[in-house]
Amino acid sequence: MTDLEFFLEPVPPFRLDLTAWALQRRADNPIDRWDGATYRRVLVLDDGPVAVAVSQRGTPDSPVLQVVARGERVGAETIPGVTTAIERLLGLDRDLTDFDRLAAGDDRLAPLAHRFRGLKPPRFPTPFEALVNAIACQQITLTLGIRILGRLADRYGHRLPGSNDGGELSVALPRPAEVVGLTAEQLRAISFSRQKTRALVEAGHAVVEGRLDFASLATLDDEAAVARLRELPEVGRWTAEYVLLRGLGRINVFPVDDVGGRNNLQRWLGIGSPLDAASARQIVAPWSPYAGLVYFHLLLDALSRAGHVAVDAENARERHLP
Repeated sequence: MTDLEFFLEPVPPFRLDLTAWALQRRADNPIDRWDGATYRRVLVLDDGPVAVAVSQRGTPDSPVLQVVARGERVGAETIPGVTTAIERLLGLDRDLTDFDRLAAGDDRLAPLAHRFRGLKPPRFPTPFEALVNAIACQQITLTLGIRILGRLADRYGHRLPGSNDGGELSVALPRPAEVVGLTAEQLRAISFSRQKTRALVEAGHAVVEGRLDFASLATLDDEAAVARLRELPEVGRWTAEYVLLRGLGRINVFPVDDVGGRNNLQRWLGIGSPLDAASARQIVAPWSPYAGLVYFHLLLDALSRAGHVAVDAENARERHLP
């Protein structure tokens, strides 16, 4: 194994801890891993899997990220692919100045945006991975969904010793061509239901056979993209909108069929009764085109309430490069 170190400079403000938690979502997530100082995951590139470790130096207003990449064939030619993936995962190039202006003029939104200043909208490395995440988490708790995803990655994905973490194995989800080779028995053994098994394997076939092309999907407007995704078996509006937000990076999309997202919205606003999709859509409409970014802020609010995410200034203090 070879280690390669380089540095990236996100568009400020940026806080790795907040953005990593929006990816990790649960402390036992074995794919997106945050230990309080370093974000780790395996990237599956054309030349093979690469384990990356990302840590932040400097302040949120002058951020520098230290990246250590480890793999069998890691070299200078690996940097562009790793850089592109990390920029996508952590939203490093997203300028949220206009969102900050919108939030500053909204009495409800301003305190939330201030608490989580430095959060960037994360995305999964590929839209297909967003689709796999959505399928696994359909109609169950996020905690259980992430555990099922971990089993899928551990048994049928990619494994590689992590970077600078004592050799602990990191795992990544299988790619479409690998998914289509999985049997119903294999997927049922890791708690995929019959419907989810069909959805996952058919999604893999659609990508491999060219019936689902994410580059073409990205050119469609939201409703057309949702309609295209819903042509897949067992894919409803929530799954489709989840892919738009977390796979295509459309931060205007708040998945209003996400019960957890609606509950976070209800709790934050102090609304006494549960929200339905129509009510949630009406509430988030004034925050267009950043409703999906609010979704991420509310996720962090829920994680903060659970004691996982620290939002104090001390947590974001300046760190100096060695």
